[in-house]
Amino acid sequence: MNGPDEEIPQMQWAISAIMRVNYIIYFCIAIVLVLLAVVSFYDVALQFLLVFEGVSVTDGILQVLHALLVTIIIIEILETVTAYFRTNKLQVRPILIAGLTAMVRKVLIYGLGPTDLIDVVGTVAVIAVLTAAIAVVGKER
Repeated sequence: MNGPDEEIPQMQWAISAIMRVNYIIYFCIAIVLVLLAVVSFYDVALQFLLVFEGVSVTDGILQVLHALLVTIIIIEILETVTAYFRTNKLQVRPILIAGLTAMVRKVLIYGLGPTDLIDVVGTVAVIAVLTAAIAVVGKER
């Protein structure tokens, strides 16, 4: 018969094993995000060099901004992972900032072609909600 004293060490071992697996997964994610950030920044540099070779400098600048915003999104997600390693808690603020950056990137895309009013209003609403959420999370700290 297993009493409560015998189950506790087994439960602690199981929780410890799960936590180790969790750390390993987050570490692998961090490595992939670092590699993506480096490749993305390389893409920014290439896009910047191609600005002056294209037909339209404005389109080239928009391409550089798109690549740069993708890099910022990757770095914010990486910040979430590194904050998890520091605190053992999932940080919401970097995720919200990454979402806000993605919405700004979407607004820049609107300048490239015809857009539907519902899409623009929806994007503005999402930006407002994300901004409010960042402000609320910032006050809780």
